[in-house]
Amino acid sequence: MQVALMIPCYVDLFYPEVGVATLELLEKLKVDVVYPFDQTCCAQPMANGGCYEEARATEELFIKNFSAFDHIVTPSGSCTLHLRNKFTAAPDSPERRKVSASVYDLVEFLHDVLRVREFPWAKFQHKVALHTSCSAIRGLGLASMSERVHDAKFSKPKNLLEQVPGIDFVDFERPDECCGFGGTFSATEEAVAAKMGYDKLEFIGKSGADYLVSSDMSCLMHLQGCAHRLGAPLKVLHIAQVLNGVAQ
Repeated sequence: MQVALMIPCYVDLFYPEVGVATLELLEKLKVDVVYPFDQTCCAQPMANGGCYEEARATEELFIKNFSAFDHIVTPSGSCTLHLRNKFTAAPDSPERRKVSASVYDLVEFLHDVLRVREFPWAKFQHKVALHTSCSAIRGLGLASMSERVHDAKFSKPKNLLEQVPGIDFVDFERPDECCGFGGTFSATEEAVAAKMGYDKLEFIGKSGADYLVSSDMSCLMHLQGCAHRLGAPLKVLHIAQVLNGVAQ
C-alpha cells in the first residue's frame, strides 16, 4: 500500500521527532510512504477563524500535492477533521472531494485500515494517562463520548496502546473534556484556554501518571506550555512515538 504522509506544520516546526516516528512506524509496518515536499499547512487555522478567502490558496496547494493518492495519513485528528469535513475554501472539484475522502488520522489508519494488533518492537513500562482530543472523539469517532451515557465504551488509541507491553493506564477525572487548546481559541481567548489547561493538568497530576500520551500533538503542546508556566513536571509523548518504540 502506498501512503502520502502529511505532517502538520506545527509538528514540522516544533516536534519533528513526531513526524519521524510516524514515518518510521509506517515503514516498520511495510507501508510504502511518499512525502510530498511542497506541502505546507492544511489551512485549518485560517478556516476555523473564518478567513476562508485567505485559506483558499493553502487548500489549493494541498489538493495539488495530495490528490493523486488514495491514502493520506497524518498524525493529527484536528487536521484530519478539517480536511475531511471542513475543507471548503478551495472550489469544489473531483480532486478536492478525493482528498477529503482519502485522508486518515494515524490512529484510525492503523486501527481500521491496516488493522494492526501488535507492535513487537515496542515496550513502554510506565504509567500512562491517555488524552484523546475533541476532534478525535467528537469529529472522527476515535473514542466514545462521556455525554452519550448509553453508548458502548471504546477507545481506538487505547486499543493500539494496549498492544505495547508494560503500559499501565491510569484514570483521571473528566478525561474527554477539552484541554483548552482549540487552535486559534487559545490565542483569542488566552485566559480561558489557560484555565482549562490548568484544570486538565490538576486532574492528570492526581492520577500519578508518568507520561501523558495523545494522538494530537497540538493538545500536548498546549498542556506542556501550561505545565511550564506552573512549574509542573509533565512528560508528553505522541502515540506514534510509543508505538514506534521510543527510547526509554
